[in-house]
Amino acid sequence: MSKDKLQKAAVIGGGVIGGGWVARLVQNGVDTVIFDHDPEAPRKIDTIMLNADHAVPRLTMAPLGTRGSLRFASTLAEAVINAEFIVEAVPERLDTKQAVYADIEAHTSDDVIIASSTSGIMPTDLQAKMRVPGRLIVGHPFNPVYLLPLVEIVAGDQTATTSINRASDIYTSIGMHPLHVRKEIPAFIADRFLEAVWREALWLINDGVATTDEIDDAIRYGFGLRWAQMGLFETYRVAGGEAGMKHFMAQFGPCLKWPWTKLMDVPELTDELVETISKQSDAQSGSHSIRELERIRDNNLVSILQALKANNWGAGQTIASWEARLFAADDAKTPTDIDVSQPIRTLERQIPDSWTDYNGHMNEARYLDCFSQASDTLLRMIGVTPEYVEAGGSYFTVETHIRHLDEVTAQEHIHATTQVIHGEGKKLHLFHSLMHEDGRLLATGEHLFLHVDMNSRASSLPEPSVTDALTKIALAHAKLPLPNGSGRAIKST
Repeated sequence: MSKDKLQKAAVIGGGVIGGGWVARLVQNGVDTVIFDHDPEAPRKIDTIMLNADHAVPRLTMAPLGTRGSLRFASTLAEAVINAEFIVEAVPERLDTKQAVYADIEAHTSDDVIIASSTSGIMPTDLQAKMRVPGRLIVGHPFNPVYLLPLVEIVAGDQTATTSINRASDIYTSIGMHPLHVRKEIPAFIADRFLEAVWREALWLINDGVATTDEIDDAIRYGFGLRWAQMGLFETYRVAGGEAGMKHFMAQFGPCLKWPWTKLMDVPELTDELVETISKQSDAQSGSHSIRELERIRDNNLVSILQALKANNWGAGQTIASWEARLFAADDAKTPTDIDVSQPIRTLERQIPDSWTDYNGHMNEARYLDCFSQASDTLLRMIGVTPEYVEAGGSYFTVETHIRHLDEVTAQEHIHATTQVIHGEGKKLHLFHSLMHEDGRLLATGEHLFLHVDMNSRASSLPEPSVTDALTKIALAHAKLPLPNGSGRAIKST
């Protein structure tokens, strides 16, 4: 297996978590085989894939690259035989998981990592009966796996350090934030917090203090918003004012001895309490189906993650790093790698809901956004990378002309092709065609750029490497007919 690129994976178990892993792997270009005894597994996986296909393209402007393949296996052996990484996501029973590991080990080489998605079983217990226990880790994700970046890596007593390091590299490569839990502990880190909040919530309902709706409001309108971007300790550090954490601890530390919580106990889950919680939950969210709630959840998570990415903070840093790797993979394409005998495909994406106006159509500003992304793709192809700009060279837009020819609505798929009309000296003249997946021409964008020295802010000649790459495309595109509408408002010569 390549050290840097995971190519083939297997997922054993097709429930919510297993399906989430499948979606994340496939979206990141990993060929994935899944095995599950449940005859309903294909339908369930299809639903999760639809959710991921709706959400993930809206998370980034970077080209997602070629999707991995997805295949269902009829046996576990068939699923794992060629896998380079194996995700176990079967029900939370120790004997069931250990039986799965025995079957996996009978059909794979000893160096293939097995990553359990367990949310609380100790990895030492999981690996106790394995022939090669050093290959097993816990890789505990969070739902929805295809959006939330955190994965807790937990080692057992016999887990090899190389397995931890390799798993961390794999998770990072598919856009996740691996958190190495340094000491083996039941429920690891995150679920211990969730369990504490869950216990307290059950008491509040049991004692008639609050309903499910009121408890959720307390979280989503208050501290939940803070936790999404700062976590627990940094939030309290800020709460301490200029004096910081010491002041906060001095002021609120004594409160820990007050009888505010019942965290050491849990109310008995009587039929009456279960019925109360169920009825309150139905009243709170019953107007939406589970599928609708999943879409609402995902849309909100995408927006939150994008905001954090814009601020380069928290989980947004993970999204930014993943996006940078996607751009870098696209940057690696050179004029020798692409077909320059035709206009180059420079954009593929699905229209987000937020891009539409009161008519439900993509608004005019987003057409320019699409053409800007297409221009950026072409510029990266010829070597105008972030490093090139950092060194002092770039292209500045001098003039733009857009023709709006047809409409497109939310969730529809579009792509852009780019033709170099003129690419010589300081000038770059591009013509973009924005197409619907059904072949309709939606808009054209014509743009004139000048190469600029970022230090002097004056026009300048590009570096020879950029000139050479651009010339190859320009000469090839000079043989093409001028696109309809070219030159109406912009003259490059």
